[in-house]
Amino acid sequence: MAGTADGPAPGALALVGSGEYTAAMDGTDRALLETLGGPGAAQVVVLPTAAGHEEPTSPARWAREGVEHFTRLGAQVQPALILNRADAEDPRWLDLLEAANFYYFSGGDPQYLAATLAGSPTWDVIRRRYAAGAVLAGCSAGAMAFGGWIPNMRAAFTGRAADWHPALGIVPQLMVLPHFDRMANFIGRAVLWRMVQTAPAGACVIGVDENTALVRFPATADSWQVWGQQTVSVFDGPSNGGATVYQTGQRVILAGT
Repeated sequence: MAGTADGPAPGALALVGSGEYTAAMDGTDRALLETLGGPGAAQVVVLPTAAGHEEPTSPARWAREGVEHFTRLGAQVQPALILNRADAEDPRWLDLLEAANFYYFSGGDPQYLAATLAGSPTWDVIRRRYAAGAVLAGCSAGAMAFGGWIPNMRAAFTGRAADWHPALGIVPQLMVLPHFDRMANFIGRAVLWRMVQTAPAGACVIGVDENTALVRFPATADSWQVWGQQTVSVFDGPSNGGATVYQTGQRVILAGT
């Protein structure tokens, strides 16, 4: 939402379907950096937290690719290897996080990410800095964790009714489905629609295609924009019977977000 006389507006928020740290997201990430005054004014921290329970090579790779990507874009960037709850509560990370103005969460397990961060000193700093104008971006699991609820994708993939778990609540009205074009093809649109129908009351489910982002820039309130290469689908209620599809460059009005 826009800032008020009581304080600044939150920073830009990016919900990315896939493609973090690749050339497909260059335009999106440059636009996010410009909200801070350009790459030279950015202090980026990349967080592979969602991959924290995978083999150690996985979060190490995400951290390395994030550093290489934002260095190539001209920004100062450091990794924060906050991989479990103990790390999220470790005060040694707080100075790094306090000094940053751009936080990027890469992919992995969204439920693990939310459980690791919720109520931790790490998340307290990031959420407060975002509210004061820092950029917050999440790809795949990161995007899912920023909403209000996270679906059990394993249940959906096996055709069972999806159950939904609490997320981090940056945009509590939204339920984010990344890799949406691939997901729809993989599990089938009928199964996908049954999953959408199980979303908590009042939720707005959005599907973000691969190599695509839904971005809310500072002070734009309910207005978002599609960036990247494909589309964003918005399911605005179980009675809709389908979704409204938005192309790259189009504005998306999501009331109350």
